[in-house]
Amino acid sequence: MLRSILFSLLAASAAVAAPTEHVILVSIDGWAQHYFDDPKCHMPAVKALATNGVRAKRMECSFPTVTWTNHTTLVTGVHPGKHGVLANEYFDRATLKKVPLIPDPLFNKEEIVKSPTIYDAAKAAGLSTAAVIWPASRGAKTLDWTVPDVFEQELFEKYGTPSLLADARAVGIPIEKQMEWCKLGNAGKAQRDYMYAQLATHIIKKHKPNFLAIHLVSLDSFEHAHGRQVPEAYWAANDSDNRVADLIRATEEAGIRDKTTFIITTDHGFVTFTKSINANAALRKDGFVKTVLGKSLAPDSPVFAMAEGGACFVYVLDDANRDSILKQITPKLAKLEGVVGVVEAKDFDSKLHHVTADKDGREPDLVLLAGDGYTFTDSLADNDVIIPSDSPKGAHGHFQLDANMYGCCVISGAGVKQGVVLDEVKNIDVTPTMAKLLGIPFPGADGRVLVEVLK
Repeated sequence: MLRSILFSLLAASAAVAAPTEHVILVSIDGWAQHYFDDPKCHMPAVKALATNGVRAKRMECSFPTVTWTNHTTLVTGVHPGKHGVLANEYFDRATLKKVPLIPDPLFNKEEIVKSPTIYDAAKAAGLSTAAVIWPASRGAKTLDWTVPDVFEQELFEKYGTPSLLADARAVGIPIEKQMEWCKLGNAGKAQRDYMYAQLATHIIKKHKPNFLAIHLVSLDSFEHAHGRQVPEAYWAANDSDNRVADLIRATEEAGIRDKTTFIITTDHGFVTFTKSINANAALRKDGFVKTVLGKSLAPDSPVFAMAEGGACFVYVLDDANRDSILKQITPKLAKLEGVVGVVEAKDFDSKLHHVTADKDGREPDLVLLAGDGYTFTDSLADNDVIIPSDSPKGAHGHFQLDANMYGCCVISGAGVKQGVVLDEVKNIDVTPTMAKLLGIPFPGADGRVLVEVLK
């Protein structure tokens, strides 16, 4: 009890001297580092924030460079091996099935996120919190106002804050369109982002939260369909910029603009690919992957290779012969067209910031890395190892130090210097910097406070 009181007093005294009262974290999904200085990419609102604040030329993301993993890193400040959201999905060795984490169809935040988040810390310090479709936050008890990042209307409304949903209906925000627009794919992305921004601006104007996070989805989707830095992607980036402008105006209308810090960032970069690598097809030729009628994994299959975009997680399911199997398949997989790297379990921590399967059974036994122009597929129905695309498309998930996988990061507003350009930051630095801005304790982060950006 005494410890709790002391923590509250410490947090309260820190908040008095906090550089800002409000932090708004915006993730533009797929906002690769290349876009900021690309003359074809028109993002005036974000660039104005950068001019009046700080930007990094590039931000190192987490491996694999996918949405659920990196959004969790952005709000925990720790690597995936610690926070536990290892990918957009994982392979269950017991059931021999992939278990999806995206888009939060099965689990609440407490079931999959193993580390404290910035909104947990903010709530503990007596601050108010909000999140609009933030990945891996479904059912979070420390969010005062939220809607989850899900597709199903039932889940959207089940885990959305009742008062927020009621307000949305009252003011005409079309939340009833959530599932319909999700099912439209790219044709519904702009409408979705507009609706999500409306929810966020409503929260800002009515509640003035100390912390708010919002995830914008359009850019990523159009890049997947067409590749990086193409007309469709430029349009989506501009649309995301318009949504940022909406948020800025909301802080002005709420009278908190001069007390607000904006962090505009992303989860990963992008590659344009024309070929897919099917490691399961290659392994099946040597008997290491077995299927039932070419459709599902056989119960006695020694191996399964799960595609995660530009990464491939290889699971050895024959425990007794794991070392022998790895010794046989590793050099074969390393020679596949499009594979530029193989990471063995002994290097998971140093190279990928993941743990090994003996510590977390959801982790693989081997990781393959695709090069530029390639992605992975884990289809059990295809026999071809290399599958050409009918047209260029976009992918991510690749090694985090691949130049294409770095993202953008802009920090601007209360407590932040003006006109500073940093060469590089890491996504693990975002949470400790937000905690410093809000004046709240956040021990245990892998990242650092970006003191060079603070006044």
